[in-house]
Amino acid sequence: MRSSDYPTLSEAFKVWARIGLLSFGGPAGQIALMHQILVEERKWLGEKRFLHALNYCMLLPGPEAQQLAVYIGWLMHRTLGGVIAGVLFVLPGVVAIMALSWVYAIWGNVGIVEAFFFGLKAAVLAIVAQAVYRIGKRALKNSAMISIAVAAFVAIFAFGVPFPVIILVAGMIGYVAARRNIAAFRSGGGHGKIGAVQVADADTLLGEESPDHTQVNRAWAFRVSAILLGLWLVPVGALFLALGPAHVFSQIAGFFSVMAVVTFGGAYAVLAYVAQEAVQNFGWLAAGEMLDGLSMAETTPGPLIMVTQFVGFMGALRDAGTLPPLMAATLGGLLTTWVTFTPCFLWIFLGAPFIERLRNNQNLTAALSAITAAVVGVILNLAVWFGLHVVFAEVKPLDAPGLDLLIPVLSSVNLAAAALTVTALLAVLWRGMGTIQVLLLCAGLGVAARLTGIA
Repeated sequence: MRSSDYPTLSEAFKVWARIGLLSFGGPAGQIALMHQILVEERKWLGEKRFLHALNYCMLLPGPEAQQLAVYIGWLMHRTLGGVIAGVLFVLPGVVAIMALSWVYAIWGNVGIVEAFFFGLKAAVLAIVAQAVYRIGKRALKNSAMISIAVAAFVAIFAFGVPFPVIILVAGMIGYVAARRNIAAFRSGGGHGKIGAVQVADADTLLGEESPDHTQVNRAWAFRVSAILLGLWLVPVGALFLALGPAHVFSQIAGFFSVMAVVTFGGAYAVLAYVAQEAVQNFGWLAAGEMLDGLSMAETTPGPLIMVTQFVGFMGALRDAGTLPPLMAATLGGLLTTWVTFTPCFLWIFLGAPFIERLRNNQNLTAALSAITAAVVGVILNLAVWFGLHVVFAEVKPLDAPGLDLLIPVLSSVNLAAAALTVTALLAVLWRGMGTIQVLLLCAGLGVAARLTGIA
């Protein structure tokens, strides 16, 4: 490890604050941003070590970009460095989403605000469709992976199979197939090169050797796990004991704690699970409102999964009990964020010292590949589900034994929404328009459509 020019903790604080403020564009954009700043500009670490950390974070439930920030922060400046990196990565998004949630709750039905979100819905649908294409292009390398993706889509879209079950089954298929040495599952998973500039580990501040604090230390692992488990689960248990399992705060704490454990596959896969449960099962918000929340997350810095804060906000807003609605909503949103992101620090601090064992385990790599393939089908379900609710004012369940399938009422089609959706899809998939550009385009078109009476 080089000692010259090694950043102090205060210098690292400024770098992580910059990354947090600039982290727009979803997981892919955020990972590319970290690569640009940390590898290409600062040369804190090299290409192999960066990908090493990223591939480990892909094995974890939760937002991989935020966990990558925690990992690199820990690698550079121990536990405190990881905490600083992880908190600064999400803090701008927490503030921005909370402010927008207040605006939405107070003025969401005002014409100009409603028109703004009307346009954003189409843009978000196009962005999710683009995610299906990008992840599918990387993950579906053979017929076995395509079959897993198709099966996952049919299972969740037509039969309502829970997301965690799909991920568990896919992982088991990949693991067993690798143990049996089936060729389609031995090609590995993970990311390829991230940036245009590739920096050798030997030419960076960390160098090629691992810092002393990254060695496996069971006593430290026990202490940090106990602290983080307490910070995560003690508030959850206290809410269940004090308020009962039926209270909205208990439901929020319980659901998003489960989500933090089972949601493998990145932000869009998580959103498919949240949409399935929060809209259809808990009834915390409507499908259109879920899209509005995703629009907020797409247009603000921080992890895309920050949309969960909006979900918790709306759920508590509508079931405030004796509290003032906006106070309950604020507490519900912050509670959601707490139980969503606290486990991320646990996964990194506990598991990162064992990264070499995980990286070299081909069976686990095959399980990851199968899970990623299943995630393509899950995200496709999310795109179709969003599309139905954007283009049609009414959808209804298909009355057939064993099916859990929504079909549109064709007479309820919104022609303006359909036209805007086609425009957004062409802009993203054909013209290659960036996330912020297409969001601004569709927001402007949505406002124009409402002002002219088209929509």
